[in-house]
Amino acid sequence: MAYTAALSSHIPLHTNSRFSSTFPPKLLSKHKTAPFKTNSIPPLSTAASAADLSAVNGTTIALIGGGSVAALAAVLSLTDPERRRRLQAEEVGGGDKEVVRNYFDNSGFQRWKKIYGETDDVNKVQLDIRLGHSKTVENTMKMLTNEGPLTGVTVCDAGCGTGCLTIPLAKEGAVVSASDISAAMVAEAEKQAKEQLAAGNGEIAPAMPKFEVKDLESLDGKYDTVVCLDVLIHYPQSKADGMIAHLASLAENRLILSFAPKTFYYDLLKRIGELFPGPSKATRAYLHAEADVERALSKVGWKIRKRGLITTQFYFARLVEAVPA
Repeated sequence: MAYTAALSSHIPLHTNSRFSSTFPPKLLSKHKTAPFKTNSIPPLSTAASAADLSAVNGTTIALIGGGSVAALAAVLSLTDPERRRRLQAEEVGGGDKEVVRNYFDNSGFQRWKKIYGETDDVNKVQLDIRLGHSKTVENTMKMLTNEGPLTGVTVCDAGCGTGCLTIPLAKEGAVVSASDISAAMVAEAEKQAKEQLAAGNGEIAPAMPKFEVKDLESLDGKYDTVVCLDVLIHYPQSKADGMIAHLASLAENRLILSFAPKTFYYDLLKRIGELFPGPSKATRAYLHAEADVERALSKVGWKIRKRGLITTQFYFARLVEAVPA
């Protein structure tokens, strides 16, 4: 089963399970992604991926033939990614939250700062993930601005990373509260915001976002909109349910989430990626079934109004907009 990612980059949005509209694709202005020529199966990833994708190349993963699914399943059944995850947690003296914080405050910070940034010092996989994450941010902004101007609208950017969404929101006039579990990420986001939101040519500078180092469970306040992109991948569904409920409690009108979708195919790719974790440890990766996310929202009185799928060769993310039912 050779994998070639001829997946669409269009993001169809649906209202009540019927086709509604399609976001226009937009390429990054600085880079053009050349087609991948490798026939190997890549690890599943999101912008918050657990795989050390910088180590992936055409010789890293053996080819999987079209009749090898059963054999592959047998091999995967003998692997124990949970054991590696337990060891990671023991090393930092905690669970998922501590692993995520430790990773993004240390080795993960430089890796993802580079991927989220504009440097040319990225490989094809990292560039592809940058493109995928950029599409997620772009289409989140489209979801938000479709409802009207953002001037004065309060937005909580939960898991802001280096400010990829925070800064565009501020430029549109939103009053943004941005937070991340990683102090290093928050510091970088604040630095980028000060540089990019500075007034020039007699213009009035946008309001500076409020930056805080907080995990999702510690967030408080009330906001018109809460956005949480590419964060749920770090947490199993049992914990994600509580986080989704908490985020919904902070939002007055809208909650926008992106997560790595759990399907048989994507789960298989993820398990293959776990066979080749690379030389450096990363965070754990959890996929979430859209039905489970929808069920978690329904329990707290919310429903999905729009939904879409962002795919590149190494990036897969389901994007949903929920509103009070």
